[in-house]
Amino acid sequence: MIRTMVRMRARPGLESAVESAWRTVGGRIGGLAGNLRRDLLRDAIDPRAFVVVTEWSDESALRDYRAGPVAAVLADAVRPLVEAYGPESHRVMYDVDHGGSRIFVDVELTVPADRLAEFEGGYVEVKSRMAGVPGYLREELLREPGSDVFHIFAEWAGEAEFHRWISDPAHAEQEAGPIAPFLLDFRRRLFHVAAEPGSGPEPTTGREAAAVHRTTDVLVVGAGPTGLTAAVELARRGIDCRVIDRLATPAGQADKAIGVHCRTMELWEDQGIVREAMDAGIWLTGNMVFVNGVQTHRMSWELPGLPYAHLGLPQYETERILTRRLATLGVRPQRGAELIAFSQDDDGVVATVATADGGTETVRAKYLVGCDGAHSRVRELLGLTFTGGLGRFPQLFMLGDVDVDWDMPDGHLLRFLHETDGRMDGMLVCVPLRGEARYRIATLAPPRFFAQTGGQDAPPGFSEELGAPTLADVQAALDQLAPPGTRAANLRWSSVFRISHGIVDRYRDGRVFVAGDAAHLHPPAGGQGMNTGIQDAWNLAWKLALAVRGIAAPGLLDSYETERRPEGEEIVGRAVRMAFTDELDREDLERQFLQEMSMLLSYADSPLVGECVSDPDALRDGPRPGDRAPDVTGLYRPGVGHPLRLRDLTRGTRHTLLLYADGSADEGTLAAVEKLYADLHRQAAEEIDGYLLLSPNARAPRLLAPPVVRDADGEFRAAYGVSGAALYLIRPDGHVGFRSQPIDADALRKHLHLVFGGAR
Repeated sequence: MIRTMVRMRARPGLESAVESAWRTVGGRIGGLAGNLRRDLLRDAIDPRAFVVVTEWSDESALRDYRAGPVAAVLADAVRPLVEAYGPESHRVMYDVDHGGSRIFVDVELTVPADRLAEFEGGYVEVKSRMAGVPGYLREELLREPGSDVFHIFAEWAGEAEFHRWISDPAHAEQEAGPIAPFLLDFRRRLFHVAAEPGSGPEPTTGREAAAVHRTTDVLVVGAGPTGLTAAVELARRGIDCRVIDRLATPAGQADKAIGVHCRTMELWEDQGIVREAMDAGIWLTGNMVFVNGVQTHRMSWELPGLPYAHLGLPQYETERILTRRLATLGVRPQRGAELIAFSQDDDGVVATVATADGGTETVRAKYLVGCDGAHSRVRELLGLTFTGGLGRFPQLFMLGDVDVDWDMPDGHLLRFLHETDGRMDGMLVCVPLRGEARYRIATLAPPRFFAQTGGQDAPPGFSEELGAPTLADVQAALDQLAPPGTRAANLRWSSVFRISHGIVDRYRDGRVFVAGDAAHLHPPAGGQGMNTGIQDAWNLAWKLALAVRGIAAPGLLDSYETERRPEGEEIVGRAVRMAFTDELDREDLERQFLQEMSMLLSYADSPLVGECVSDPDALRDGPRPGDRAPDVTGLYRPGVGHPLRLRDLTRGTRHTLLLYADGSADEGTLAAVEKLYADLHRQAAEEIDGYLLLSPNARAPRLLAPPVVRDADGEFRAAYGVSGAALYLIRPDGHVGFRSQPIDADALRKHLHLVFGGAR
């Protein structure tokens, strides 16, 4: 894609005439072959200055426009209205590297009219601060006439300088802080200047002439919960990413996962969306199981110590919330865009994408992540196979969204099973949804649906060919399995589906990864598919971000498969076993629930975690390397008038080093903390935050860094099993990466080399 920008300045008093001339001719540009955009922007500082912006699919389209009558008509119309402008007022730029060093960055944002003065004042301050940023050259503030849409159009000496600045989280406060409230929803585009004015690709012919060429750091295929999570985590770290999805519009019905696990809620807290999710969902407070009409057990899921309960939230709501969060980071999924093919080499991936308008795009990315679901095109193109084959349940199932009138406790997931001679021959699962008496039901489909397949294997997933079950079908299932007198009403949606299950033989092939349902398929027992996919993306994204920046150790990306595939195998197996039983382990229901909620997830067998303890009993009561780092409360930081949670310290996109000392700690160890932290900060390319946690009886040393926090109530000491002097390194995904007691600086440095081997 090619963009041209022509700057002109109206003669005094002729500003409206310039706008009128544009309105007359601009529409004709849009009708030309290869035109993608045409706008007239106005300089927000100089009211007499305008910028004509056009975008074209390729060089040929641009040349045809320049040599054609429409460009001549526009030039003739504005020539008498504007002051003379020379070649320096004309810019040609591309969305791929064209051999030049300079780049332009276009940030599009909205400023409400009633806050315009606030924005303008903040912008003056931002522009002043930016003058000291290495690599930054200049910028202009443009506005779309008659609207509240602004463009900050900045020139940089090179792409590396820009990404170095944007990847530093401090930039938001140090330079962009005065206009940060207006950057919650913006769009950012990057353009390259050709090595010499007018140079560019040779004209193409045939089908290639309509192709658009784009570059990005990471191409994410699939805009479901897994793909959106990956994109959010990459964008939070300043990594340029592109998300495509073959569906033209997102789903609007509860045809997929509706259970959000406790651990996922913790991740959403870190991402800043947990409040919105809670407001949109309903708490699932327990479950009940009935076999042949007799209640076999009932369990409350409101367990003490859980950070969050189990949330009921339809997947379309999850996708809506994640999409909105992604938009605040300047990324919007490209819908109606389908991956056709890709190839990879040592430097990246080249993908061919079919777009909604019938054209094609070529996307060059450093990495590609396939989050494109059960029918994954990425998995197909990689030639991945399911270990042991793809399993399919012989039965057909149906889903429905209905109101149910019965006497059952609110907020409970209900399972009704029927057994004959000890063998299950009927099942009904009812999950509450937001709304009075509203449930998502799952049960065996009526025999007529299986008859429609001719006894042959129906396709996996949701079937459009077999038609939709009726309210009478739902009522028949309730009559057979639910308490007598149960009535269904208001069928909003229904579908027939077949359960598939399996896990692929590998999660990575070179620079291409698979995650979520592209990597593993489960029966819908507890929403495992969506939550596991989110965990996949959570594990992968922080590692990919370091790799994109060139500071990851060689084996860091390999740890994605090493850590996540065993978890996927375990979950697939457990979900298959649970599908037709009333419970796996009645002796320890609480442990099983915590396991289902991913609260017991550990990467203890990963080569990326470690420890160094001098005494076998040291840290015995604390989380092991690879375990989820538990939250604690009762922490106090000088100058803060309220207690902190440990999560307040570890939240964010970096590693967190927690150094602990009580009154028995050696003074020399405390004195060395400042230098140790500074050394580690450099080794990890400033990707580590650190804190010195002190017991109430420990003397605080004079330190510039790391900050001192008091473990006033001893909760950290108890939860992490520390005494004397010790340390825990918490990874960005919230798992323990390394621990030692006493503090072993050399062992920690060796561990960090496993993560940041590429840092300089």
